[in-house]
Amino acid sequence: MPMTHLKTAPGEPPKTASDVADTVQIMLARLRSGGAQVALEYARQLDGWQGAIAVPRAEIDAACARVPQALKDDIGWAHDNISRFAEAQRATAQDMEIELRPGLRAGQRQIPLQAAGCYVPGGRYSHIASALMSIATARAAGVPDITACSPPNGRAGIPDAMLYAMDLAGATRILTIGGVQGIAAMAFGLFGAPAADILVGPGNAYVAEAKRQLFGPIGIDMFAGPTDSLILADDSADPETVAADLVGQAEHGANSPVWLATTHRPLAAMVLERVPALIATLPEPNCTAAGAAWRDLAEVVLCDTAEEMAQYADTKAAEHLHVQARDLPWWRDRLRAYGSLFLGENTTVAFGDKAAGPNHVLPTSGAARYTGGLSVHKFLKTVTWQEVDEGALPDLARVTASLSRAERMEGHARTADIRLGTMRGAATSTG
Repeated sequence: MPMTHLKTAPGEPPKTASDVADTVQIMLARLRSGGAQVALEYARQLDGWQGAIAVPRAEIDAACARVPQALKDDIGWAHDNISRFAEAQRATAQDMEIELRPGLRAGQRQIPLQAAGCYVPGGRYSHIASALMSIATARAAGVPDITACSPPNGRAGIPDAMLYAMDLAGATRILTIGGVQGIAAMAFGLFGAPAADILVGPGNAYVAEAKRQLFGPIGIDMFAGPTDSLILADDSADPETVAADLVGQAEHGANSPVWLATTHRPLAAMVLERVPALIATLPEPNCTAAGAAWRDLAEVVLCDTAEEMAQYADTKAAEHLHVQARDLPWWRDRLRAYGSLFLGENTTVAFGDKAAGPNHVLPTSGAARYTGGLSVHKFLKTVTWQEVDEGALPDLARVTASLSRAERMEGHARTADIRLGTMRGAATSTG
């Protein structure tokens, strides 16, 4: 039987508007030519920030002193998990060497990037966890210089807890600047920062578009869109828990879709009933945001089998994929397209968002079909080397010259010939 849609999404997440792209292009052109002065003007105009852009050490220390010890302990607990996971990832990225043939050696090196720019979003929410996810991961990769920036929260600047998290995670410097101007400050090396080799971290549509336009000479983590989440549930799942988890992720914003696929119609019916009631209990503006996401973008699908649910999940390629079903090892081995996988009802997506350890900067809008999320590997260059001894020359030069001439690349062939002192064809070509 085909899947039955019990709730369909009447709308789609909005695409990047052309006016956003045009605005960002104009801003980046001005920032590229005008540098720090133009960035400062944008900070005054768009952020409403009148203070220094680079946060002085004394202000960071004062902010850290104001953070309650209990909150410091909790941030430290999350930082420890995130750092330890990133360090374990780093240990999997190894230099290696192999002798492919006698006298032909090749290998790879893992070289950390020299400068990273970490954008930490502000605004409606204070994203403490995002500071840890990007900065601590770059530090674990071995990046020596890390610039972090975040928009100010009114006249107070960056919130104290955010500054504490940025500093704890290992930021070399912290800039009070957001939006396109913040991305440009890190990309172009303004306010005492070196030009970043890579830009990472989530942000609004303008931030995402700025990263997209800068990509090429500068690396980025990924092209990020609105966050999304999918739950797979069978008859063993608790409807109240499933409903709460859907609401928790819809809270991200009106453009953040949530989806449910289940083999149990009664569960789907109870979830459809409970979600609006749970949304109504949220404070504003969370209630309005979650309500719009559920009304316009949510989808509930009834499947016949676990395999059908898995196929649906692979098609969606969700940023967050949460399995609340029996036989978790089967799901872990079967599923192929997701940003991060959450196994079992105890493993809520919010744990991954905040403190569990694996990175929460993840592919959205179906990009999980071809990429994973932010990791130490994004801050490393895997480069290769090769070295040839005389014993390997005859066969290597012969094959290289043969393939080059088959490709009509005579110059390439002669560089192989000369290694053996033959230079076939050189005499006839020069007369």
